[in-house]
Amino acid sequence: MSTFVRQGHLASSAEAGVCLGYWIAPLLAVSAATAFAFGIATPPRSGPFCTGQCITYPYTDAAQFVPRDYLWVLPSILLTPLVVVLYGCAHACVAEKRRTLSLIGLCFASISAGIVTVDYFIQFEVLEPSLVRGETGGLSLFTQYNPHGFFIALEDLGYLMLSASFLFVGSAFGNANRLERAIRWTLIGAALLVFACFIGMSWHFGFDLEYRFEVAIITINWTALMVTGVLLTLFFRRSKQANLQVS
Repeated sequence: MSTFVRQGHLASSAEAGVCLGYWIAPLLAVSAATAFAFGIATPPRSGPFCTGQCITYPYTDAAQFVPRDYLWVLPSILLTPLVVVLYGCAHACVAEKRRTLSLIGLCFASISAGIVTVDYFIQFEVLEPSLVRGETGGLSLFTQYNPHGFFIALEDLGYLMLSASFLFVGSAFGNANRLERAIRWTLIGAALLVFACFIGMSWHFGFDLEYRFEVAIITINWTALMVTGVLLTLFFRRSKQANLQVS
């Protein structure tokens, strides 16, 4: 009797995961694409990639770029929380023997969401109004324009945690069909590329790393989120159709 109840519970959890994931996956893909578009449209104002209208320490001249340079933060705030929700849906749907991997991935994604969301929200709620009001004392370490400040460091850490989640959640998907293999290797490939970039760029640039790795990890992670969002939309749609046929 307990086995039957357990199987029924797992089936209902998977069905709920499919229903929610069916809507969250495309929302994640659209949000990642939107954040990417805003990010590309926001020119670098300092550091190694700045080519015009550059500002330097203590970065108090950044007030002239508010709110234009902070628009990209708004869609970006949504990304990691959406990943957590989507991973929760995926966790309910993967094979039971691989749910330890998806659970570990969900934990890493939760850490990432906490770090990145706080980092971005501080820029939106603290830095922007402070710059507009000329309250710039002590902001130099926290501003997004500081290429080796807290913002970049927290962003790097948060997206490294997200990359770790890619590795585990990707491993939770099997090789049953081409779609699952695509999800698996998109996530694992992105994670391995991020770790290789972090090691290689840290070794090559040392204390001059600045935001070079941040650009690399955001490009890799957001691209992976766009692709995975589309693939998981197909995955949940297929699962939903299968559930309807069974019922």
